[in-house]
Amino acid sequence: MATIRTEDIRMHELLKKYFGFDNFKLKQEEIIKNLLKGRNTFVLMPTGGGKSLCYQLPAIAQEGTAVVISPLIALMKNQVDMMRAFSVDERVAHFLNSSLTKAQINKVKSDVLNGKTKILYLAPESLAKEENIEFLKKVNISFYAIDEAHCISEWGHDFRPEYRRIRPMINEVGLKPIIALTATATPKVQHDILKTLDIMDADVFKTSFNRPNLYYEVRPKIGATKEIIKYIKSNPGKSGIIYCLTRKKVEEMAARLVANGIRALPYHAGLDTATRNRNQDAFLMEEVEVMVATIAFGMGIDKPDIRFIIHYDMPKSLESYYQETGRAGRDGGEGHCIAFYNYDDVIKIEKYIQGKPVSELEIAKHLLLETIAYAESSVCRRKVLLNYFGEDFEEDNCGNCDNCLNPKTEFDGKETTLTLLECIQEVNEKFKAEHIAEILIGNATSTIKSYNHHLLESFGAGSDESKRFWLGIIRQLLIKKLIEKDLENYGVLKLTPEGKKFLKEPYEIKLLKDHEYEEGDDEDFITRQIGDNAADSTLFAMLKDLRKSIAKKLNLPPFVIFQDNSLEEMATHYPITMDELKNIVGVGAGKAQKYGQPFLDLIKKYVEENEIERPQDMVIKSAPPKSSLKIFLIQSIDRKISFEDICNAKQVDFNELLDELEAIVYSGTKLDIKYAVEELIEPEKIEEAYEYFKKAETDSISDALKELGPDYTEEELRLIRLKFISELGN
Repeated sequence: MATIRTEDIRMHELLKKYFGFDNFKLKQEEIIKNLLKGRNTFVLMPTGGGKSLCYQLPAIAQEGTAVVISPLIALMKNQVDMMRAFSVDERVAHFLNSSLTKAQINKVKSDVLNGKTKILYLAPESLAKEENIEFLKKVNISFYAIDEAHCISEWGHDFRPEYRRIRPMINEVGLKPIIALTATATPKVQHDILKTLDIMDADVFKTSFNRPNLYYEVRPKIGATKEIIKYIKSNPGKSGIIYCLTRKKVEEMAARLVANGIRALPYHAGLDTATRNRNQDAFLMEEVEVMVATIAFGMGIDKPDIRFIIHYDMPKSLESYYQETGRAGRDGGEGHCIAFYNYDDVIKIEKYIQGKPVSELEIAKHLLLETIAYAESSVCRRKVLLNYFGEDFEEDNCGNCDNCLNPKTEFDGKETTLTLLECIQEVNEKFKAEHIAEILIGNATSTIKSYNHHLLESFGAGSDESKRFWLGIIRQLLIKKLIEKDLENYGVLKLTPEGKKFLKEPYEIKLLKDHEYEEGDDEDFITRQIGDNAADSTLFAMLKDLRKSIAKKLNLPPFVIFQDNSLEEMATHYPITMDELKNIVGVGAGKAQKYGQPFLDLIKKYVEENEIERPQDMVIKSAPPKSSLKIFLIQSIDRKISFEDICNAKQVDFNELLDELEAIVYSGTKLDIKYAVEELIEPEKIEEAYEYFKKAETDSISDALKELGPDYTEEELRLIRLKFISELGN
């Protein structure tokens, strides 16, 4: 017991030291312990769940070098940069791929053989090279990690034939424990991964695919470009990605957004590497709000505050859709996932996949049908997605998708269900959804005739409805678990025990009519309200402009005046007196007096001109009264007591102290913390960071870390930011 406790303490120490976290997320701790025991491990964890840490921490915790197989050079570089940022020794992580010179390759190999490198990233193609196999035979390998493991399966959305050869290569180099990780895998893909890697004995760790903070919506593709522009303009300052199917559309869309005053850039494989990197950095650094991209963009992008993902074109599979939408709201905040759909998209994709070999074409068509099913379904979007990944969602209404917020009319589906189940039974459960629907509508195709299915009792039994209607019913009965797909046989429909029970004793069942999306040109436009934010978006934009002009006049960054969340509250509650303004979050008496009057004048004029009725009992969040801790902090700082002594006196850690000081300073109270900052940080670093904040558009610490580099800690930058805002803004 004592040993386990010691191991637990060490793991938490490593977590804090190398990654800066106090606690593990989801099942990370169990996964790491399992791998450290030498067990083969399979991890299915959604985007943003912290998969990388599941192999990075055990690599650091034990002897030897972990070999990580990763599909993209950009992804490897991103991971290596992050690991080096956490470590004093840059040799802790390396990648070995085609982007390196011979001298660089020799340096990497030397560091690995000398035991300096804990993690070595390789592409599967690099692993297959004879020289690398011979090199790896000399390395003390701790374990193998297969990242983006869905690439192994032909049923996965990023199938890479090279991934199929990973296991033979491992056998040649030398067996060690294997951990396979992915964010998107259906039960079929999971089975393929385990079987191909020959780790059927692996301990499987799955976390829920459900992302409750993501809102899912599908809209008819009529006037889509204009709707997208309107949506972005009604959500100012928010980051987002727009996915298009072709490079041409990416360029067109980016140009249209820029012409409409939206900061946007294109990203696709046709751009040269330098341009792609420059555009990606501009998005990460918030120099632009929107990235318009093909699927080439997004993998490995660690930007937690992406607020919307828009699919101008539907993707080719639900795995792609799930992974792409998963890039929204990784910080737990809002994430709007909007897809535009019409059947023309499907025809485009079908043409695109026509050139594939027969077996691949069959799979691609099956995956495309699942995407159509999602788009046209009237069932809860969350339920459809989770069901696709083999997870049950018990709630009838998720409350955060278009189908749940605007439910379609139900109908009594007992007879409809009976007709469908009887048809599946009549063909001995040996045919797929399309074939069943053709029988029910009475379509005597050559295939139907070849099986004599035009002679069945079920033939034409549902001819008063369309083929689309029956495909929709099939989708609903799959979710209700009355039928299932045999994925080993390309999706043949079979009755479940519940379906057989229904046939014997039919009971009342409620079904929904699926969407019938009208066809239309993107350039046609129907007016609709977009973005039901509580804040008045027009006033919010005016307040931001006012803040910008005041900041320019005073030669200060805008965030020093008021933060965005303060402006949002002003645009929600319309304060027109100084007392009301003082109660807005993050304002306080000091800031209200110093900067408030122009904002009050603007809001008052706006309210009068637009005849906005402010409710008499208008609720405004009250600023919390100064706590005894805040009073103690202000008094201690006045007396220049060291921060270490303050923490000891109040038994708070350094981060908690910074949280309290930020609350005080951001509300407008001036604190003279120069003595403490100079005691803890070198003068040159203070000066450099101070200059950065003077020019910065935002007070984001993550942006500051990216700009200023690994010489700074998060705590140091928070301290300097406090000094900066207190001295210049309060």
